[in-house]
Amino acid sequence: MRKSLLFSMITMLAAGIPAVAGAEVSRGAILASTCFSCHGTDGKSPGDMPSIYGVPAESLVKTLQDFKSGMRPATVMDRHAKGYSDDEIHEIADYLSKIK
Repeated sequence: MRKSLLFSMITMLAAGIPAVAGAEVSRGAILASTCFSCHGTDGKSPGDMPSIYGVPAESLVKTLQDFKSGMRPATVMDRHAKGYSDDEIHEIADYLSKIK
């Protein structure tokens, strides 16, 4: 049991998700964690990449759907967006929109 708990905590920390005993991590938080390697910690970009935290969910959904459909030109975001279902895009957008 201890090894399993330790492994889970290390895995969650490595993924950038806080490991708090009894805390429930939303699916949107898990899905959005993949965005942070390019868009900065919690979507707060320190450089040229746009920040994505606190953006209204509707705007993020539209942007991701436009990348997914090819309506918005992209270098890599079109490929990322195509990997998510519409429900997952909504979950990601909802989570990111609530980060302050």
